[in-house]
Parts: sequence; C-alpha cells; structure tokens
Amino acid sequence: MSRTRVVVTGLGTTSPVGGDAPSTWEALVAGRSGIRRLTDAWAEELPVKIAGRAAVEPTDVLDRVKARRLDRSAQLAMVATMEAWRDSGLVDAVGEGGLDGDRVGVAVASGIGGVTTLLDNYDALLAKGPRRVSPLAVPMLMPNAPAANISLYVGARSAVNTPVSACASGNEALALAVDQIRLGRADVVVAGGTEAAIHPLPMAAFANMMALSKTGSEDGGDPTTVSRPWDTARDGFVLGEGAGILVLERLEHAQARGARIYAEVLGAGITADSHDIAQPDPAGRGGSRAILRALAEAEIAPTDIAHVNAHATSTPQGDIAEGLMLHATLGAHATEVVVTSTKSMTGHLLGGAGALESVATVLALHHRVAPPTINLDNLDPQVELDIATKARDLPLGDIAALNNSFGFGGANVAVAFGSM
Repeated sequence: MSRTRVVVTGLGTTSPVGGDAPSTWEALVAGRSGIRRLTDAWAEELPVKIAGRAAVEPTDVLDRVKARRLDRSAQLAMVATMEAWRDSGLVDAVGEGGLDGDRVGVAVASGIGGVTTLLDNYDALLAKGPRRVSPLAVPMLMPNAPAANISLYVGARSAVNTPVSACASGNEALALAVDQIRLGRADVVVAGGTEAAIHPLPMAAFANMMALSKTGSEDGGDPTTVSRPWDTARDGFVLGEGAGILVLERLEHAQARGARIYAEVLGAGITADSHDIAQPDPAGRGGSRAILRALAEAEIAPTDIAHVNAHATSTPQGDIAEGLMLHATLGAHATEVVVTSTKSMTGHLLGGAGALESVATVLALHHRVAPPTINLDNLDPQVELDIATKARDLPLGDIAALNNSFGFGGANVAVAFGSM
C-alpha cells in the first residue's frame, strides 16, 4: 500500500525577528538578530540580561479580553495559528457542509508551558493570600493549554496532542501530526510549538547550570553578536520566545480544494539518548539514529538532502555532537549540504524552536534559499560542514531538507521535508 503523503498548506509564526511568517523570513534571510538587552527591573539582578523577546506583542494582535485568559505561551501560539489558518485558506471551513471537525486535529507542543502564569500566581498567593490566585490559573498554566485553545479556534475534534520533550517538543509535534494523518485519523492537523519563558526564575536556572551565554549582558555589550553557533567563542545559548505553526494536510485533500502547497513532510525520526538528563551523547548516537529514521521513513537517500536547519544552539558540546551526527548519517555528502542555524538570530525558543525552524526550513525549500548563520567569525576546527554565513541559493529540481531538534532528557527528533 502506498504511503499517505502529507503536505504543508499554511504557515504562521511570531518570533524575536518578526511578528508573522513573511517578516520573520525576510529578517532571517537578511541575517538580522532579534536578541536585545532586557529592560525589566528584575533582569538587573541576573547574570544574564539578554534574550529574544517577540518582535510584536501578542496583545497587539489578539483581543485584549481573550488575551487575559491565556498564558503568554498560548497567546503566542494563537497569534501564529491565526496566521497559519488564514494562510491555509481554511478559515470558516469547518462546519456544516464544509470540513468535518472530526477530521481536524491539533499537535502543538511546549517545553515548559505556562510558567509565567504559575509563577505570577504563586507570587500573588504569597503576597496577598489564596483569594488572589486566579480561578483561571490552572487552565492557563497547563502545558496543553495552547493546543486546547487552538482546537477551539479551528473547531478540531480529532486528537489534540501536546508532546513535552524539552527542546525537541516542536518537532515531535510535527511528527505526531504526520502520524495522525497517515493513520487515517485526520485530514488536516494544526501542528507546531510555542514557548514564553523569559522570566527571572527560568533564566536564573539556565544561567546557574551554565547553559546561557553571559556575554553581551554587560553595559555596552552587543547582544546581537552573542548567539554564535559553531564559532570558537560560543559559550551558551540565548533564550528566545515565540511560536511556529504549520497546517499539515493529506495531499489529496489539499489538491481537491486547490490549496497552495509549500512543501511535503516526507518523514520523521524520534529517538532517545539514554545518556544524561541534560548533556547530549557526545558521540551523537541518538541524534544520528533519529536522522537515519527520518531518511528511511522519507524513502530518500543522504544525497537528496540539500539543506539542514540545524539544532545548533551555540553550546560548546552540543554543536560538536550535531556535526558528528551529520557526518555519521550523510557520509561524504555532509560537506556538500548547506547548513544553517537560525538560532544565531532568534535565540533558542526551547519547545517552540523546532516548529519555528521547520517554518524556516519549509520556506527555504519554497523559495530555494537557505538563510545564513550569523556571528560565525571563527569556525570551530572540529566542525567540518558547509555553514552558510550569507543567504545561499538552493538547487532547483526535487530536493529535500532536514530540521533537527534535540532536548534535555535525551530527546532527539529529525524531520525531513521535500520540495513541491
């Protein structure tokens, strides 16, 4: 039996470099950073004072009354979903005589969930007593709140999934969405990830475990130069926030309604390291298996890959491990693939990272352009890859691209996309 083909028919995002998918893509291709110095009073007490806040406040887009009922992570997810759903041409399509909600699903992830709601309500409890805790706190802070609110918005009545696998969450959501369609449970799935953890507690925690770069936080430092994947001066990631949403659809369903198709989701691979709760396997064995599984499910060869949007977060160990993975899986072709880390511009969106980077990967295939990696002044000699430092044209014809995501707990996800 032939494999069910799954395509991308809608894109939406809100990120540190743009308030929607077109502005985000334009900034990425131009190599503009969205990392800024935090001006919040609480940030002055932290060792790290830079981050990638969303370029457009979600309350500038959402109805203010509805926005107050959502954690910031859900606000960002809703902004991206509204754009993606509109972009897909499916607005108002669900209902009598139209798209059956029983055939519409959601798979939207978050690595941390409603952390700002949780911590703000705890502060209210301590300062003013239990009566000042919001009655909406639980439905706002629960990790599946973004997915649940999206399901209400689009009228989805099939499975509504929320995978939580740290920084691999967004790509795992895409893999689950593809499975929903290929298993015949849905024709359309809204998929992606979101995160909003720019708050003193998560930032202090990441800083104290030496995961965040402290460079650029000093007075006069340039925050835009701090996230520098594969550079010899890299010393940790920069925290970002935002969301990426993709509307996935069964190919025949999309063709029947004359939908615009950006790219095809060819396959995905999911594995675990079983190595350490925070550190990746230094040899990259788990990530390598995820890439090989993605290639096998996609039924493509390593030589079909023209572009990789890498996980590369700007950490000393992780960037090296990913380079080893690409050589182990792509062989001699690894040095011929155009590799990019868009985290050099957006920072690391944690559970939203893979989804935002999948949007970028799809647009790279659609426009045949790979965005650059900025701030790469001195390539680490242990990294033998063709890393684009300026926007690079991709080949014409049928090509494929990979998006990798790896997370705490040893989670590994690779997603393969194909041009259309």
